[in-house]
Amino acid sequence: MKFIGYRRVSTSGQVDRYGLPAQEADLRAYARAGRHQLARIETDDAKSGTLPADERPGLLAALKAVRAGEADGLLVPGDLDRLARELIVQEAILSQVWNAGGVVHATTRGEIEPDDPDDPMRTAIRQFMGIFAELDRALIAKRMRNGRKAKAAAGGYAGYGSPAFGQRSDGGELVADEREAAVIARMRELRADGLSYERIAARLDAEGLRPKRGGSWHPQTVSRVLGRGG
Repeated sequence: MKFIGYRRVSTSGQVDRYGLPAQEADLRAYARAGRHQLARIETDDAKSGTLPADERPGLLAALKAVRAGEADGLLVPGDLDRLARELIVQEAILSQVWNAGGVVHATTRGEIEPDDPDDPMRTAIRQFMGIFAELDRALIAKRMRNGRKAKAAAGGYAGYGSPAFGQRSDGGELVADEREAAVIARMRELRADGLSYERIAARLDAEGLRPKRGGSWHPQTVSRVLGRGG
């Protein structure tokens, strides 16, 4: 049987034990063990399993290849949670492959058999597993939110976006940023001299005192920084 392999990670540079290299190794090992042909492997890096196929270029290319008859089906590493992390997305992708006359195999359990009206348990078990994958994702997200809230309550940096101007994260703790603190001090001097936010922004740009991400100052940004009291 000839397969298009598909691998995916949710975050760029994912370092868990089932990153892209490990997934590729499993795909190739499965193909060798079953004497299948692996035409190629499509990849989605930093793409959530909750996204539909048309928002994942790698998966979309794999599905197009199956529809075009370039392969007999789709091979995914691990289980179906690598293909999708929401039941509705999982079922939509499976339907696309099956409607194209293809098959879907997962390296941990072989072929994912299509629905059979005479065997409703087959569909139920597959969908229950999809529900559990979706639940697992939701529980992980909840634990992360709770951890951030607890850290923020303890005075630590909760990890939501970039720290405020004048601060930086050091080992997960907020500390003063000396360069930015000097810029804030300059803002205060200019404001004390009676300059408007627009003129302060222009003066900071002229003096080469840049915002956190570079670029130019905007009057509203100056207002927000000074409004926080530095």
